[in-house]
Amino acid sequence: MKRLIAIALLAVPCASFADHLDVIEMKLNQGCSLASYLAVVKDFNEWGKGYGYKAEILVPLQRSNLETIFWVGRSASTESFGKAWDAWRDAQANPDSVAAKLNARLDACSTSQNRSGMDTY
Repeated sequence: MKRLIAIALLAVPCASFADHLDVIEMKLNQGCSLASYLAVVKDFNEWGKGYGYKAEILVPLQRSNLETIFWVGRSASTESFGKAWDAWRDAQANPDSVAAKLNARLDACSTSQNRSGMDTY
């Protein structure tokens, strides 16, 4: 019986999945409040729904540098992140697109310090 269970466990593929995290460290620009920035993020998340991308903002409470905040965007996979990124990048060519208008609002409110892409397991 133990051998049968062992064979069954080996025959069943192990489920492994990874979310992709898009992590951007940034500072808010002078004149932009956290509340204002979060309003832009909310609008961004409406755009991101169509691409399976959702962003959250991390605000440090204890850290050596309390001036920076973190954008943590999550996609189901690196592939789905790539599709969202392609759509975002391509839409920047049209200043009237939703993505280009969101990008202008993000740039007006924040300055990126660092960006990383990570898979979670």
